[in-house]
Amino acid sequence: MITTPLTPEFLRGLADTESTERGIRPHRLPLWARELFPDPQLMMVEAQPSGVRIVATTSAREIELVTHPSRAGYKGVDRPRGHVDLVVDGELFGSDTLAAGDLAEIDLQTGATTLHPGEPHTSSFSGLPEGEKTVELWLPHNERIELVELRSDAPLTPAIPSTPSTRTWLHYGSSISHGSNATTPTQIWPAVAARAGGVELHNLGFGGSAFADPFLAQVMRDTPADLISIKLGINIVNLDALRLRTLVPVVHGFLDTIREGHPDTPVVLISPIFCGIHEDTPGPGAIDPASIASGQVRFTATGTTGDTAFGRLTLRVIREALASLVERRSGDANLHYLDGTELYGEDDSIEHPLPDALHPDTATHQIIGERFAEYAFAGSGPFASR
Repeated sequence: MITTPLTPEFLRGLADTESTERGIRPHRLPLWARELFPDPQLMMVEAQPSGVRIVATTSAREIELVTHPSRAGYKGVDRPRGHVDLVVDGELFGSDTLAAGDLAEIDLQTGATTLHPGEPHTSSFSGLPEGEKTVELWLPHNERIELVELRSDAPLTPAIPSTPSTRTWLHYGSSISHGSNATTPTQIWPAVAARAGGVELHNLGFGGSAFADPFLAQVMRDTPADLISIKLGINIVNLDALRLRTLVPVVHGFLDTIREGHPDTPVVLISPIFCGIHEDTPGPGAIDPASIASGQVRFTATGTTGDTAFGRLTLRVIREALASLVERRSGDANLHYLDGTELYGEDDSIEHPLPDALHPDTATHQIIGERFAEYAFAGSGPFASR
């Protein structure tokens, strides 16, 4: 087998890499942003390489990727492992479940964390089609990893985008955009939509961390992109982070900063999908203590239903505020508003309930991705090729 050094030319959908004792760790935020605001939650999720992939051209019939995963888990709670997906010439060829690596086990009752060290994991794929082809190794969206070694039975060379006109879609959002509860990295809804739209995905979905932070707007301002979308709301309610008075100017400022680097780029502002626990009940959100014993975590809202008189936010309030905000920015012809319930609404919650009351499952990620692709890329959509 040939060992190929993992140079930056092979990697897509990330900001930079960090050299470690084992190999390299992908990062979706640049170093300056990580140093500016090293929030533990954000640092954990930005290093989970959602949407990041290794892309190469090769005639290889066998490929192996050695990684060292690191994950967080809850004591007594079953959490699915991450996967490495292999896509060959645009079609999913195989998926490998991670089975090793380090585990930081959190006791939800005491708050204590215990580290269980583990071994590296090898994802092996064989029987690839004959001849020259483009291969994409999509890295796990829900576990941090270090890339240790890439092996194949024929040389790998960095691939260029499929056509010179291939566009890059930069997306920002919460754990739903990050991919929570989807089974594999190609099944998160932004990946589903990107493949349907024929675009390169750069995913800035950060679990528990989408607050329209000013430095995130600066990251987006400075990141090359042909298309931009911003999905806001659920984390702001979950954390009870803002009030209506502060939400609106924060989003205005977020958009203003992005426009400094992308003055004419199509931007879609997406409000929250339907989430019954927060439609009319403010946050904070919390893990439902009654669910812990079942081994299947569920979330709940701890605010008082209807308590919005002093500007407390619910998902309904946020949708109205974001729609109104875009109307007042009508001078920006390339700014568009999408009501998140068009992607997943109350009727959908009956047939496809959110398993933990907050995050979509794999089938629902597929629905959301397909609906966004139909809205954005088809016909006269804001991301349609002109």
